[in-house]
Amino acid sequence: MLVFTTAEELSSCLKSQSQTVGLVPTMGALHLGHLALVEKACKENKWVVVSIYINPTQFNNTEDLEKYPVTLEKDLQLLEPFHKQLLVYSPSNQEMYPSGFFKKSYDFGTLTKHMEGAFRPGHYDGVATVVELLFKKTTPTKAYFGEKDFQQLQVIRALVKQKKLSLSIVECPTVREKDGLAMSSRNQLLTTIQRQAAPLIYQTLESLKKNAFTSDVSQMELYFKKELEQSDELKVEYFCVAETENLVPVTTLEKGKKYRFFTAVFAGKTRLIDTVELGRI
Repeated sequence: MLVFTTAEELSSCLKSQSQTVGLVPTMGALHLGHLALVEKACKENKWVVVSIYINPTQFNNTEDLEKYPVTLEKDLQLLEPFHKQLLVYSPSNQEMYPSGFFKKSYDFGTLTKHMEGAFRPGHYDGVATVVELLFKKTTPTKAYFGEKDFQQLQVIRALVKQKKLSLSIVECPTVREKDGLAMSSRNQLLTTIQRQAAPLIYQTLESLKKNAFTSDVSQMELYFKKELEQSDELKVEYFCVAETENLVPVTTLEKGKKYRFFTAVFAGKTRLIDTVELGRI
């Protein structure tokens, strides 16, 4: 399996292939959720680039950046089964930001005004900046993103449209542990007790989904918070129901529209996000 640290070397290799290229952008600390993206990309493309880069500009909390797991050697081992189709791009900070860290300013309208956009100021500018850089450096035919970060997914779609980039964005279902917890690199930061409590997030979202059409959103929010915070390990940062297309939170559900639950929950100091689709009312 070839590992590249510069876009120049990667580009030279890809140009010699003249085949479809799938990109799976990651920040490392890979898990089965990432591997599901890689597997899908391998089925749909001749070559797949997995980028492994912890992007400082999307962190608005220095402590969060410092705690983020760095596991490159383990990541490469996990990717080994795909080695015949795989190219790994693991750039340095200097490679990505030769003139120093920066993040561009974007206007994604309502997509970044709520949920993560409201609680993590500047986060999506940092995400869009690094993803745009990765697209330019790897020139993929398709790029693969997980549904768990649905708000990010919508932002990336808007980025591609705004910049008129010639690639397709492929949405992949959230991969969950057997107990329902959405797979995340942050899960490995949980203590044993926090890990035992964390599946309550998804379980409560699913419970709400079954009763969503008979309850208003304020009642759902109260129920969600009450259920989650019965555990001393969990603290709800936000819960909302938003329209799938524009990600605008609502207070009531209307017929003919598609909605999603969105939430962020702290398990100790570790922040976990999740989303579940309600579908069309």
